[in-house]
Amino acid sequence: MVLQQKTLVNLWGKATPGANVIIGTSWNKKEYTARADASGKWQVKVTTPSYGGPYNVTFNDGEKLQLNNVLIGEVWVCSGQSNMEMTPTAMYGDVLNYEQERAKADYPQIRMLKIENITRIEPQTEVKTRGNWQICSPQTFLKFSAVAYFFARDIYQHTHIPIGIINTTWGGTIAEAWTSGDALKTMPAFAPAVTAMENSPAEQEVLAHYNAELKAWLALIDKKDPSYTNGKLPWTGSRFDDDQWKTIKVPGYWEKNGMPNFDGIVGFRKMINVPAAWAGKELVINLGTIDDMDVTWFNGVEVGHNELYNAGRVYTIPGKLVKVGENLVAVRVFDTGGDGGINAAEVTLAPVGKPAEALNLGGEWKYNIINKLSDMPPMPYRADGPNRPTVLYNAMVNPIINYTIKGAIWYQGESNADRAYQYRTLFPLLINNWRGKWGQGNFPFYFVQLAAFMPKDKMPVESAWAELREAQLMTLKQPNTGMAVTIDIGDAANIHPANKQEVGRRLALIARAKNYGEKVTYSGPVYSSAKVKGNAMELTFSNATGLKAKGDKPTGFAIAGADKKFYWADARIEGNKVIVSSADVAAPVAVRYGWANNPDCNLYNADDLPASPFRTDDWQGITFGKK
Repeated sequence: MVLQQKTLVNLWGKATPGANVIIGTSWNKKEYTARADASGKWQVKVTTPSYGGPYNVTFNDGEKLQLNNVLIGEVWVCSGQSNMEMTPTAMYGDVLNYEQERAKADYPQIRMLKIENITRIEPQTEVKTRGNWQICSPQTFLKFSAVAYFFARDIYQHTHIPIGIINTTWGGTIAEAWTSGDALKTMPAFAPAVTAMENSPAEQEVLAHYNAELKAWLALIDKKDPSYTNGKLPWTGSRFDDDQWKTIKVPGYWEKNGMPNFDGIVGFRKMINVPAAWAGKELVINLGTIDDMDVTWFNGVEVGHNELYNAGRVYTIPGKLVKVGENLVAVRVFDTGGDGGINAAEVTLAPVGKPAEALNLGGEWKYNIINKLSDMPPMPYRADGPNRPTVLYNAMVNPIINYTIKGAIWYQGESNADRAYQYRTLFPLLINNWRGKWGQGNFPFYFVQLAAFMPKDKMPVESAWAELREAQLMTLKQPNTGMAVTIDIGDAANIHPANKQEVGRRLALIARAKNYGEKVTYSGPVYSSAKVKGNAMELTFSNATGLKAKGDKPTGFAIAGADKKFYWADARIEGNKVIVSSADVAAPVAVRYGWANNPDCNLYNADDLPASPFRTDDWQGITFGKK
């Protein structure tokens, strides 16, 4: 793991109530003593030096435990929804130049810990993680948040300080889910929901009810399978004759491999030749992410199932099922819309604890369509989903607030765009909520402004995404914040643009300038003021040294008079100013720039950092008053 440098770091755990725990740190050869309270909990602060390592940390309450390969460096939390969660290749698509990036991803001093995607009604203290700390290599690179990796890599290349990333992300989630209940109660829009949740049945009861309904639903799905016989699905076993089944490449979405526009259930089968040394030993099968749901069998015995479309599939196969020679893996995939299939970068099988010995299961698999979606009963409603106020804070943030950090990076907002005016209050609330809970003052909090997405508009129109970007821009009023503008690196057809390298680099520029003492430009032009000059408006900007347009002339500007009707405008640059006008507007009163879901805009400074979209007016937007 990585511990924060040059500070007092929290270490904590459990022991026998009343026991003394002696903690030893190899970097200073000191020992610290903590006494477990009546519930067995203990905590201690240890002094950390300037970056370095590897070191070890020992814990002794009568039985000694030693942690090895501990680095001292900088620890950053990364959080948000899918654009921060997105790994270099997965269900969201590949990052730019994926193969080259993977080959170069050999940075043992960059490490990441992924917090498990779970929800809870009440704040938790136990940390649930998806595996252990991962040391960055071409193999583990696949598990990293792409944005966080490129952020860490850029900082490391310029500072050579070890970087630890704590990855707590969940695709498609709302900001209020990541905010504590006591903070949300200060906003009238959320107070009733938080109070109702506090008085609702415990999460475990809700989940138990859902699991009972799910079990019955899965049994019904079995019976809908045409091959269902005597309570079994013959095709999941090794003796089934699949000669009539077709072949398909795995991993990959089935829409791109011969089943366009198909939604429903597909069975997959693959025979695997297991080495003699593996016989009788527990194995781990990693199916990566599946869109949407799966049940997986090994030699006819179910080894796992998952109903979350964006969750990793890692199942343990009992040793008693593993034999020498041919063994059968069968997977039933249920897709409810959009793309479907087994779509990870790699599908592997390995002995438990020996990932280096993994077999790559990618390639040709047998497949057969089982049922169309229209023939299937609806899945039970999952009442414990992530898009509820405070449930992700409780389960995925509160358990890590003891961990001493440098700061946080954040990429989220798509799921709140229809309530952009509300986000003006909600997002600063989240930032200050986290800072208060961590108790580390106004630690750095850097975030990504939404990239361009969706079809382009022929005429100036109102835009919820533009209003959300404005709310993000306004959040820069909070102390020790920074924003990476990405309006120029979006993708009209993909809400998950591939150029995560530049997103990470722009976030890293902020940290390098503000936290690591480098004299680098970290912001593009930011609108400062406007005044009317005849039939034109003159705009001034900060961070505008070398203000320029990439192209023949500045684009993306619209101008309006008192009637509030906007027209595309002509614009020219004069120093750090832009002069905007239109033959359609004789008496201008307002200018907007980049004000669209997917605008054409090309204003930059000398360091090739783009200007943030903005508007000079404060006219009521389309998300005003939405809760």
